[in-house]
Amino acid sequence: MEIIDKKISHYFVNGTLNIEMLMDDYHNYIYTIIKRMCINSSEEDIEEIYLEVFFVLWQNQSKLDINKSMSSYLSVVTRNLITHKLRKLNNIDNILDFDEKVSSNIDIESTLIWQEKEKIIYNELKNLKEKDKKIFILYYYQNKNINEINKLCNLSKSNIKIILFRIRKKMKRALNKGGYDCNG
Repeated sequence: MEIIDKKISHYFVNGTLNIEMLMDDYHNYIYTIIKRMCINSSEEDIEEIYLEVFFVLWQNQSKLDINKSMSSYLSVVTRNLITHKLRKLNNIDNILDFDEKVSSNIDIESTLIWQEKEKIIYNELKNLKEKDKKIFILYYYQNKNINEINKLCNLSKSNIKIILFRIRKKMKRALNKGGYDCNG
């Protein structure tokens, strides 16, 4: 699955978010995220989440940072919606505090925090070797598994795991330095 990674601004036409263009460009990307996270879900549930992603974007288009990557933003929205759906299905919402619940629209505070963390991660990525950066992006942003990365990068699985472990340690240090507790 190849990701189209364009800025959010690319999808605004005359000041309005072009949902059709978004759906055309990111259908496979979003669908893949949903399928991987919702293994035992029905096609109806998957379709519901898929459509809700675009509904949330439409509702919140005035809050989008047009200079950010659309694929990263879609990934967060999709994962938040999936988390909400799974919690609802598993009936564990009552365990969570009100502030921790993911709203069906979008948790704006979480998104802002995520964007700050994303900026820290992006700055760290710029300093990585090209090979390491590619592996990190394939694994965390393109949802490739170790076997897929192994085939794409022609590296041993253990080498890929070591590289990911080292990068995670770097990212953790950078996020901790930025004020985000990543020790737990």
